Amino acid sequence: MTPAARLAAAVELLAAVEAAPRKPADAVANGFFRDRRFIGSGDRRAVSERTWRVLRTRRRLAWWLERGGAPVVPRLLVAASLLLEGWTLDGVAQSYSGGRFAPEKLLASEAGALRGLEGHTLDHPDMPEAVRLDVPDWILPHLRARFGEALAAEMAAMQTEAPLDLRVNLLKATREQVQAALAAEGIESVPTPMSPWGLRVAGRRPVSSGAAFQAGLVEIQDEGSQLVAALVGAAPEMRVADWCAGAGGKTLALAMTMANRGHIAACDVSAPRLEGAVRRLRRAGVFNVERHLVEAGDKWAKRRGGSFDRVLVDAPCTGIGTWRRNPDARLRLRPEDLAELVPKQAMILAHASRLVRVGGRLVYATCSLLADENEAQVEAFLAAHADFAPVPLAWAWNLPGPPPGPGPYLLLSPRTHNTDGFFAAVLERRG
Repeated sequence: MTPAARLAAAVELLAAVEAAPRKPADAVANGFFRDRRFIGSGDRRAVSERTWRVLRTRRRLAWWLERGGAPVVPRLLVAASLLLEGWTLDGVAQSYSGGRFAPEKLLASEAGALRGLEGHTLDHPDMPEAVRLDVPDWILPHLRARFGEALAAEMAAMQTEAPLDLRVNLLKATREQVQAALAAEGIESVPTPMSPWGLRVAGRRPVSSGAAFQAGLVEIQDEGSQLVAALVGAAPEMRVADWCAGAGGKTLALAMTMANRGHIAACDVSAPRLEGAVRRLRRAGVFNVERHLVEAGDKWAKRRGGSFDRVLVDAPCTGIGTWRRNPDARLRLRPEDLAELVPKQAMILAHASRLVRVGGRLVYATCSLLADENEAQVEAFLAAHADFAPVPLAWAWNLPGPPPGPGPYLLLSPRTHNTDGFFAAVLERRG
């Protein structure tokens, strides 16, 4: 593809993302490229990077367009991103030539509005704070309550590209063996700093199509997610419930720490997600997992009350901690979403707690950074369940090196730990 054709494809992909506001951008992109198999891997990468660059900075780009009186539409968002990166208007106009495979030619009115962007950078002192940070207005007070004076730095870290983290499957190989296997595929990696099972790959590499992945030696999993799984403390011969298992990412990690011995119940309300875990479990060589679909009126949990050594609740949440990977999510997030999630999280946590035996542990985790979904949920649960008590992070930490923070709970952020944002609390049933 020519550079102009790549820009045209980015405009088209951005339009497809905006036409499906409740659908994740990566899912839209997968369908977009599946329908255009003629686009090669290098071109796909370039088109995706341009599109994701716009999604990460969309509020600021829209501010500039509105300031110049231009409509906020995909083709001008892409043009604005080029100008604010240092392109000249003449250079943009040459790419927007209207020729074959190129974006449509700029109208005179559009060119006039864009001219005001020439020579500027993305940020401007007149921007409102939420625009400058590229977050919804309504969520700014919540984020400020979390980060205080570090808010701008934390949100800047959210604008960066997330690393590609892998979890080595110790059921099949050591970290050193997997590192060598990846190197044989031309994929260089380095050990992650906190997880003893993690490898970090620079850039976006096609790991899932390689021999090491296909053989079940590695899974794609952010280091922060690996740390949450480690915090569960699942060991061989235990009975463990992964209550919001989804497609089984943390289930696989738990099975590994249990050396495939003992029993894991992977539970979820979505049959397709649970079904999607089957192939992953087989590929990883995991055979100690029972899948269970949670349905209304289900007696499964009641019959198994108080019988699990460990219960992980990876609760549905706003997903703010994943904004580096999913920049479009911040555009979709609404106040109603948080209002709906908070009582749902409380209900799930209370329901799952019944499975924990006396002396067992309940781990509540989210990929959110909001106190409403994290500390406030834990405090409310403890107030209503006197038989549970928090286990300080320093006591629950079971990996080499010190825990990644001084607080009572695990709290990870892209800026501080170069992981996705995660929260986890360990609670023990005392009686």
